[in-house]
Amino acid sequence: MPITFHPDPEPDTDVAGGTARDGDERGRDELTARILARGDASISATTYSSDTDGEQLDLADRHALRRVAGIRTDIEDVTEVEYRSLRLERVVLAGIYTSGDVADAENSLRELAALAETAGSEVLDGIMQRRNHPDPATFLGKGKAAELAEIVAETGADTVVADGELAPSQRRALEDVVKVKVIDRTALILDIFAQHAQSREGKAQVELAQLEYLLPRLRGWGESMSRQAGGRVAGGAGIGSRGPGETKIELDRRRIRTRMSKLRREIRDMAPSRQAKRADRKRRDVPAVAIAGYTNAGKSSLLNRLTGAGVLVENALFATLDPTVRRAVTPDGREFTFADTVGFVRHLPTELVEAFRSTLEEVGDADLLLHVVDASHPDPEGQIRAVRSVLGDIEGFDVPEIIVLNKADIAEPETIARIRSQVELSAVVSARTGEGVEELRELIAEHLPRPAVEVDLVVPYTRGDLVSRVHETGEILSEEHVEQGTHLHARVDAALAAELTAAA
Repeated sequence: MPITFHPDPEPDTDVAGGTARDGDERGRDELTARILARGDASISATTYSSDTDGEQLDLADRHALRRVAGIRTDIEDVTEVEYRSLRLERVVLAGIYTSGDVADAENSLRELAALAETAGSEVLDGIMQRRNHPDPATFLGKGKAAELAEIVAETGADTVVADGELAPSQRRALEDVVKVKVIDRTALILDIFAQHAQSREGKAQVELAQLEYLLPRLRGWGESMSRQAGGRVAGGAGIGSRGPGETKIELDRRRIRTRMSKLRREIRDMAPSRQAKRADRKRRDVPAVAIAGYTNAGKSSLLNRLTGAGVLVENALFATLDPTVRRAVTPDGREFTFADTVGFVRHLPTELVEAFRSTLEEVGDADLLLHVVDASHPDPEGQIRAVRSVLGDIEGFDVPEIIVLNKADIAEPETIARIRSQVELSAVVSARTGEGVEELRELIAEHLPRPAVEVDLVVPYTRGDLVSRVHETGEILSEEHVEQGTHLHARVDAALAAELTAAA
């Protein structure tokens, strides 16, 4: 079913239900076409891969668990329950823009549609409204909320997704109007993270973020959550029915806080292993390059192209969450590491930023940052601002940055030229075709920190291990084999320089 987005025709005012439907049908189709345009913030059914992506077995496993469209979930015979497939959840989007122009609002709603599709749903329709501020009662204005209820009834939707963070009272009031489940952007992103987390640490971080989001939004359903167990004695229930005097919702809140404390301890206990690996790289003076950027900008594809890591690649938002570290070598022979990190998005939930702070340490401790940008996106500058705002929250973050404009094979040349004129260091690549990758390698080698000590000496042939270490971690300026040993002119770190001097 095609999506028809209903914009608010009157800026800064609320409208009654049905008004937005009386506009020009041709104009509405143009809006729909813009929002449904593929190759930008939205995902598509096609995932383009290259010969550097490997076998992608994880991707096949993920697709095997996907829900499918057009399959009924209601069954008559209970014996069929093991063999049925779950259909895609049918959702309607609702967005508000308080500042900016219509193009910004369309990009945000298009991104929300992509998030909903990634989470496993079918987007049926959408609605937008221009307001000075969200309605404190129902998020949307009274008229728009009534219109949304009509759209939900007409399309047979299961869920409404709001493009913003809803207060518990707003969510409950809007559910009373539309008569279906209502979730907000934050809950949607958390659900995607829960689906895609693979490692033990990643799963713990996502669960912690979910519980932090759930705790203030926990609500009761009638007497089962609101009444004290001890009150049943006064009601005639008799001896043996006296409870602890806490309501069910208070017990649940206490259990959530206990679980959150346990998760924080587990995440803290996982830190030494990661720190030990990082300390070993620092001890050997191995430079680190971090890959960061907006979700679905092509970070994993670029890592596969640069190192052959075989990381999962999918045309979806937040396809990979767990950081991946791979060894690489510069064209002049110096060893360094690439670290792929979690993607970012506009209005990234603060709960996720806090939970994944340990993962973001890879970015803060790097010697160079590759900031990957989707050059084919309608608003690449907005992506850059969103990523930099999150990175700015990392304490003491001061890492040299290279803007990598990816997807150059489908981007507009004017967009690439505009962005390159606004940044200091940039590279234009296509991770799918390999265009510009060699130039990027040279740019990385040029801006990686170089060994500080220059040595010019003869290493005996009996200390070939030292020569090997110079090749791995140093920079060879000249090398010659003479009668006494290997004559090296190179730049190395201070520790290795001391060992070379002692051996010579």
